[in-house]
Amino acid sequence: MGPQHPAEQPKLPIPGVQNILAIGSGKGGVGKSTVAVNLAITLEKLGHAVGLLDADVYGPNVPLMMGVRATPHAIGQRIQPLEAHGVRLMSMGFLNPGDKPLVWRGPMLNSVIQQFLRSVDWGPLDYLVIDLPPGTGDVQLTLIQTTPLTGAIIVTTPSDVALEDARKAVLMFEQVREPVLGIVENMSYLEHNGEKIYVFGKGGGARTAEQMKVPLLAEIPLDPKTREGGDTGKPIAASNQRSSQVEIFEKLARTVIEKAEATKARTRPTITVAE
Repeated sequence: MGPQHPAEQPKLPIPGVQNILAIGSGKGGVGKSTVAVNLAITLEKLGHAVGLLDADVYGPNVPLMMGVRATPHAIGQRIQPLEAHGVRLMSMGFLNPGDKPLVWRGPMLNSVIQQFLRSVDWGPLDYLVIDLPPGTGDVQLTLIQTTPLTGAIIVTTPSDVALEDARKAVLMFEQVREPVLGIVENMSYLEHNGEKIYVFGKGGGARTAEQMKVPLLAEIPLDPKTREGGDTGKPIAASNQRSSQVEIFEKLARTVIEKAEATKARTRPTITVAE
């Protein structure tokens, strides 16, 4: 039996949330959470109200990367998101802290994702950034089937292994008729003494974007300070100091805003006024 098309399922908007951005990848280890965290912070710095949902239930990294270890509380039936660097946050890592593994099957995953989407008091948001788990499994399908996305952003590295899986992620979103805003190539190169060293290969993200007919949104270099910021809960985008990496994330955020607005304009229904 063929899979049911997600477009056949009712998609309910999240009250008060104007744009939903899904940050995905075909495989783990490509820096997807790093991109999601720094993109969310940069969008907030540009003057937008932003939420960040860590939907990687089995491997939630957002609490560590955002430097938050508290437990959310509820007011009535609404879970109150935590906040760091001006961004509202929700993650399974807040509810299941430490190294204890989460051993859940699909139906439980679907339930918790719906609670994170519908039962969290996100408030008015310009952007809700969703850090998806790697791959094309239950969480992605649950999100796609029930929530109207503004668009997806696929994160990859230039290596052939990562690019092969990135293409699968792009095709998944296209197959279910969800817009792909573009590809972000992470770990593009390492700068040393003014020279660019292409650790994982050169130009793979650009070639894949051209092949898949989607935009290449950014090429983000390897930077020890970016890694250090994620490990210490002080993401580089939150720094008040200007740097090439901060500028790259700012350019990425502005490009995402532009692509998101263009996508919404194309999909917005046309209203005809009778004469």
